[in-house]
Amino acid sequence: MTRDPRRWPERLKVTLWTLIVPPTVWAGHFLFSYLWAAISCAKVGEFATFPTLFVVGTVIALAIIILSGWIAWVQGRMPGGTVPHEDSTEIDRLRFLAKSTLLLAGLSFVGVAFTALPVIFLRSCS
Repeated sequence: MTRDPRRWPERLKVTLWTLIVPPTVWAGHFLFSYLWAAISCAKVGEFATFPTLFVVGTVIALAIIILSGWIAWVQGRMPGGTVPHEDSTEIDRLRFLAKSTLLLAGLSFVGVAFTALPVIFLRSCS
């Protein structure tokens, strides 16, 4: 039995835990952003010329959210079941959780992007 490495998202199970990954990453990035801004303003008095730590944190957050959304998209497109997907079957529950995770990933992506915008446009702490 050989496993195709390209099919690993299909082997994962979408659960309520995977549903909360994108908003949790968004909340973590939000906390990280405000702590970074507070420490930068307290120590230096302004944001760094190029905020490397902030950019790395934002890229990691966006990568986790994109990965979560991609896994949900792949799982939501698995074959099986009839089109309305209103029955109480395992595949319908999987598709519901996958669609919800995908939508939350999109919202969280926008949230992280909007949280990062002040660092791009503002340079002074006052």
